Amino acid sequence: MIVCFDIGGTAIKGALAHSPDDVRPLGRRPTPTNDYAAFVDTLRSVIAEAGERPDCVAISNAGSIDPDTGAIICANIPCINGRRLAADLTADLGVEVLIANDADCFALAEALAGAGRGHHTVFGIILGTGVGGGVVVKGKLINERGGYAGEWGHGPAAPHFAGHPPVAIPAIPCGCGGERCLDPIGSARGMERLHRHLHGTEFTSEQIVSAWQAGEAEASRTIEVFVDILAGPLALIVNLIGADIIPAGGGLSNSEPLLTGLDRSVRAKTLRTFDRPLVVRCECRVEPGLIGAAQLGFTRLQEMAEALPV
Repeated sequence: MIVCFDIGGTAIKGALAHSPDDVRPLGRRPTPTNDYAAFVDTLRSVIAEAGERPDCVAISNAGSIDPDTGAIICANIPCINGRRLAADLTADLGVEVLIANDADCFALAEALAGAGRGHHTVFGIILGTGVGGGVVVKGKLINERGGYAGEWGHGPAAPHFAGHPPVAIPAIPCGCGGERCLDPIGSARGMERLHRHLHGTEFTSEQIVSAWQAGEAEASRTIEVFVDILAGPLALIVNLIGADIIPAGGGLSNSEPLLTGLDRSVRAKTLRTFDRPLVVRCECRVEPGLIGAAQLGFTRLQEMAEALPV
């Protein structure tokens, strides 16, 4: 049995996983963001609900793990930021703790239990308040020791011009410190910034998508430029890693017409010819963080079993 957690800046969600297909969510608790001892006690209280010692604890967590130091980078939970969290929690909880980025856990959930089942290389993407992703090859995370693979939202990948006819795309500073990252222009907030830039009006991403689907001209132009901004970098990633399928999650994935348009544009730019959809809606729409954490834990247990002498 594995105890799983999906930890964000607001809430800690727990679950008991008896198998990869049997993940039973528990309640959610507020995240103690500034008190490490309280943070550990919260995890300990969930583990106690299991009624027995788990084989391991697996965590989907906001933030990234530095592959060189094992330190977590997690600005929205200051009490764990900079800690070698897996090692610290293993010592504090008395059981092995595995940690992966939340986008990586989403990708792992889709690869093993969602739209990516049966595919060799899965690139799971998040299109929501941010732009994120994770890479799974033959059922295993590229980032199994931590790292930044799949972080296509960061780096100078946003085009200077996009759309047909082309329009200049502003260089928006990113929270990571870079410029021309996809995150501030390709996210839901980015869509809103783009609409303001193109038309001088304020709409939420939900309003823009709804107006586009109703045939409104300004919203249609925004979506056309928005899709063009994302399609080029996404096609480059497909060419680079040989992704077979791209399950998409996050708030923007709720619009299947938007994903269909993005899929069509990406496939037109890839070297490989796909006669089926490539960018698809994710299937693990309920608690993908917990499902991915469970998959992370059971993969670890399988590796340990295979390492035992016969």
